[in-house]
Amino acid sequence: MFHYEQLKKPIFLPQINCDLGEGVTLEEEIFPFIDVASLACGGHYGSQESLDNSFNLAKKFNKKVGAHPSYPDRINFGRVTQNIPKEDLFEQIRHQIGCFVECALAHKVPMDHIKFHGALYNDAATDPMLASLLTSFLAAEYPSIPLLVPPYSQLEHHAKLKGISIRLEVFADRSYMPNYQLSPRSQDGSLLQTLESVDFQVNQLIFEGKLMSQTGEYLPITAETLCFHGDNPSILDFLPILRKRYWS
Repeated sequence: MFHYEQLKKPIFLPQINCDLGEGVTLEEEIFPFIDVASLACGGHYGSQESLDNSFNLAKKFNKKVGAHPSYPDRINFGRVTQNIPKEDLFEQIRHQIGCFVECALAHKVPMDHIKFHGALYNDAATDPMLASLLTSFLAAEYPSIPLLVPPYSQLEHHAKLKGISIRLEVFADRSYMPNYQLSPRSQDGSLLQTLESVDFQVNQLIFEGKLMSQTGEYLPITAETLCFHGDNPSILDFLPILRKRYWS
């Protein structure tokens, strides 16, 4: 079917990334439609077996992969803030990324990026102290690896201060508040699950350079990478269509 946006030229066309390695049964069906995957490496989910499976799929479909560390919180899938000492947090992140690196070496696949998961990602976006601590850790441990960051966030600011390469990330299937933060998952409509709603968000982003917040304000924004959640129950209802519509 012809789509009217084929007549327009995108302002930018970000790569498609997806959070995977999280026990999604349809992961093999998702991989063909993305460019890069962030793989859970033991904090909120993940094991040697799940990493091996995801690396095998990445190699099968010739996709890039990065590490997706989180708070050590499997019970809440890493989506609840954890008040733990910074030394313990660093050790957890070091261990998780180390598991990813070990698997990457075994599969002879380079690490494309690092992306924090869930509550750790959101907390670092708004907490300047946490953002500074995390970026200092990464600058010391993984200085050459790009970090995925939310635009206009503390994480972006401190990564730039530390000289860390960044990629600005926007979520295709999550709604935003007027302050550029993700809407809490407890709010209705925070996870976009229909083709119409995700298409509207993607369309506005790549053709207009803006997003509509949950309260109706338009937010000017750019992105280098666009995330779809692998555990979105409707991902295969819209991702293949949007991939063909805008990236073909």
